[in-house]
Amino acid sequence: VQQEPILFHRSLAENIAYGRPGASQAEIEQAARLASAHDFIAPLPKGYGTLVGERGLKLSGGERQRVAIARAFLANAPILILDEATSSLDSESEVLIQQAVDRLMVGRTTLVIAHRLSTVRSLDRLLVFDRGRIMEDGDHAALINLDGGIYRRLFERQALELAKGLA
Repeated sequence: VQQEPILFHRSLAENIAYGRPGASQAEIEQAARLASAHDFIAPLPKGYGTLVGERGLKLSGGERQRVAIARAFLANAPILILDEATSSLDSESEVLIQQAVDRLMVGRTTLVIAHRLSTVRSLDRLLVFDRGRIMEDGDHAALINLDGGIYRRLFERQALELAKGLA
């Protein structure tokens, strides 16, 4: 699931089923429910038949991400790569998508690429890279306790920026 998911000038159902041609409508809708996409798709006049893309419905960033996550649910791959999946979203969309991503990761090997550390703090293992090299390795608790650590410094900086934004 990429930061900027690619959607095709096809129906929402076809976009969700892209990784699994021949999927049933029930399977497509179940994937959309798991991705928190069903609630915005179902009320559309043509529902899952609604065209998206160049001459179709323009989706918000959060809606596009949820369609991409539904596609990943339906594909059911054992390995998942999430590339900045929540980085360009408003906080309401981020919460919905983070919940969907948490459901999607269950039982899968998942590689998460992220600059926003709030999205990775619950993961089993974190690798901190600098100039292409692994500099730190551990879970959130271990890395946050490293004096002078890169992860700790970045986490503290992001927490401070978040606090300033809320003030």
